[in-house]
Amino acid sequence: MNTLGRYSKVGVGVILGLAVVAAPAIVHGGFIAAPGDSASGESARAAVRGSLGETPAEKDARMAWWREARFGMFIHWGLYAIPAGRWGERTDHAEWIRTTAQIPLGEYDKLVAQFNPVKFDADAWAKMAADAGMKYLVITSKHHDGFALFDSKVSEFDVMATPFQRDILKELSDACRKHGLKMCFYHSIMDWRHPDYLPRRDWEKGRSAEGADFNRFERYLHAQVTELLTHYGPIGVMWFDGEWESTWTHEHGRPLYDLCRKLQPSVIVNNRVDKGRAGMAGMTIDDKFAGDFGTPEQEVPHEGLPGVDWESCITMNRNWGYNEADKNFKSTRDMIRMLVDIASKGGNLLLNIGPTAEGEFPPESVERLAAIGTWMKVHGESIYGTRAGPFRKGLAWGRCTTKPIEGGTRMYLHVFDWPADGRIVVPGLGNEVRKAYVLSAPSSPLEFKRVQSDVHIGVPSSAPDADCTVVVLEIAGNPVVYEAPTITAAAQEFVTALSVELSAGSPEVEVRYTLDGGEPAANSPKYAGPIRIDATTTVKARSVHEGKVVSGVTEMTFKKTAPRPAAARPPGLAPGLQCEMYDGEWDRLPDFTKLKPASTKRAGDVSLGGGPRAERQGRRYLGFIIVPKDEAYTFALTSDDGAKLLIDGVCVVDNDGLHVPVEKRGTIALAAGVHDIEVAYFNKTGGAELELRWGVLGAALEKVPAEAFMSAER
Repeated sequence: MNTLGRYSKVGVGVILGLAVVAAPAIVHGGFIAAPGDSASGESARAAVRGSLGETPAEKDARMAWWREARFGMFIHWGLYAIPAGRWGERTDHAEWIRTTAQIPLGEYDKLVAQFNPVKFDADAWAKMAADAGMKYLVITSKHHDGFALFDSKVSEFDVMATPFQRDILKELSDACRKHGLKMCFYHSIMDWRHPDYLPRRDWEKGRSAEGADFNRFERYLHAQVTELLTHYGPIGVMWFDGEWESTWTHEHGRPLYDLCRKLQPSVIVNNRVDKGRAGMAGMTIDDKFAGDFGTPEQEVPHEGLPGVDWESCITMNRNWGYNEADKNFKSTRDMIRMLVDIASKGGNLLLNIGPTAEGEFPPESVERLAAIGTWMKVHGESIYGTRAGPFRKGLAWGRCTTKPIEGGTRMYLHVFDWPADGRIVVPGLGNEVRKAYVLSAPSSPLEFKRVQSDVHIGVPSSAPDADCTVVVLEIAGNPVVYEAPTITAAAQEFVTALSVELSAGSPEVEVRYTLDGGEPAANSPKYAGPIRIDATTTVKARSVHEGKVVSGVTEMTFKKTAPRPAAARPPGLAPGLQCEMYDGEWDRLPDFTKLKPASTKRAGDVSLGGGPRAERQGRRYLGFIIVPKDEAYTFALTSDDGAKLLIDGVCVVDNDGLHVPVEKRGTIALAAGVHDIEVAYFNKTGGAELELRWGVLGAALEKVPAEAFMSAER
């Protein structure tokens, strides 16, 4: 389509923050821009920067529907559905095909003329989601390839440039509301096509970055987000992605979050809007970062996270986008149990589907959605609006969710492994039990009895539901669980002193402890706050309820240790570290001692510094770290991709491997003075991050200052 022909009637500039700049439109690489767009992006950020003060009660009200929902549909759809995973001889591509197959921009753009999903039926999609028991739908308004599924007035690279020429998001928004679903948008920050997005893919040798202006791209991003939040009615979630590249910073993330909330104050925004996501585990590492919920990807947290908002996004098969050869679909049973597992830990499941180029869900997805819906029609009560189960140490036979009722709690026992002896044992439950029944047969009560601290429920000889039967237990009050206490501390070895914390399974349960090696009893000291120890000590603890011991003993020994001695300070030291630079492609850290560096420079600290981030590069920082006092120190090493920290030849942090920015920590006891330090790092492709922080054991961490590093002058 002719760019000027399409946009000659627009007559407006790019949307800047919340205001539309009334200026004659010009064309910039197929995107509409306003005169003066090469100026700094500070004005755009300033337009939306500011505090959106919100009380905890106000946030609870905004998050209420999402916490109630527990289950949503994710849809990855775009031009990448056309090749269906195949390019050349490979058949393992999907939504990343433009970069995994290294398709030139001009070649990829030809897919626009082929996008004509004549079988797309927004009503059918929304109805399938609703019938499956899902409460919201998140679709890719724009993925990393830059193609928009909506009628964007600031880009010609959208659905209106295809033979289809229908605003998919408008049709789907209307259909979602008809079927009682919240409409939500995924929107990629990373954009492989926009002329101002940086960095370029390293394989795009013929696509110069000269003249690219990331501030101008940021204004374009704000413009599209403004379109999404002003033209499609109330939006439940803005689900951002692609924030991991180094060009996107916290200084960009906070204003984008604020823009969303100013346009639609009730909208919920995920944590990928900012830079606080801790790798694929997805949880936000620090409350200074924007975002309303964590986003674990293709995984479920090992333990429950009660009181924390998070959502696992997971594919039905292997890929997010459509891949015709990918038949590796999870079974209905696996997906039902996955939903249960996530709800039992206090999270939401966002289950993904990749539609075909014609606009249909794969038949395997349709079949599984229907089967999940059948289960949810009977058991949805045990998922919607529930809280994390109280059993921190897990249940041998399944999972538990809870819901408050008048005067008590309804516990939903999701039984994966049906008992051969006809008894479900609920371990260590201290509450009075009022009623027990199978959720699918509430009028047929089950027998139950207490055996010491456990509750035994008599159940039918065979499971009423082969995938997951739900047994309901109604109890008086909030759940009281008798579990051995948990002992936590910053480390098990210390130099001067250490703070130790104890916790029980339920607030109603006391923790009694000893520090002299004796067994704790009901009259032992009661835990009331952190315990400070300054000598080698074995802490023992057990749970006590209403004056009775109700758990076994947990114990942990904390050892006072001598710090690793400092070395004599060598003569001729100068500030900074020696930084050896290597070129190569690795999936894990190589042995740099066997390689010849391409160059060597002096680095002020352990970081990548300013400027563009090099891909397929390794670094080795060598020198000394000056420790201010005898103490045990915690070091946090953040990297994308792999890195290791060695002090005095000891590996303190191993953060090796291919991954997005991930922080890992380690502790070492050091005497005041000079210690050898080595940090090895490599980046393959994509984002590039490197940061080293430290702090005295148990204290807040901060970036290791430049004055702490020394090395010999060369």
